[in-house]
Amino acid sequence: MFRDLLSRLFNEDALPRPLASPDAEVAIAALLVRVARSDDHYRQVERQRIDQILARRRGLSLEEAAERRAAAEMIEAEAPDTVRFTRQVKDRIALEDRTGVIGAMWETAYADSRRGADEETLIRLVAGLLGIPDKDSAMIRRKVLRDLGMDGS
Repeated sequence: MFRDLLSRLFNEDALPRPLASPDAEVAIAALLVRVARSDDHYRQVERQRIDQILARRRGLSLEEAAERRAAAEMIEAEAPDTVRFTRQVKDRIALEDRTGVIGAMWETAYADSRRGADEETLIRLVAGLLGIPDKDSAMIRRKVLRDLGMDGS
């Protein structure tokens, strides 16, 4: 089902078109996997958090979400550099969904209860590429921390 997603994303001959919902979710999940892998430690707790995020975003069962994450892991491994990949995703997802993507990335980064410099750098890069200002990304991060009960209160 998702085997040729990369070819649809990177077809240089075609104009960027919005992705069908399942493809968009897998592309977004690939960004989440990239964040989780950015510190060279891709833990089970991170995989489970990605599954929870995917299930929550689209009303999937955890099994369906795990299948999408598995497809996203393969796509992430084959995807080009983050800049090129993110630009292709940006051209194919709705503007209003981009802040949700950044929130999901912060949530993934905190899955292991800590934020690494590599994860933060990657999220800042992706936020900028998606057109989300640093100030907005920081507000999203603070909201995620509150929602996760990690804001110190």
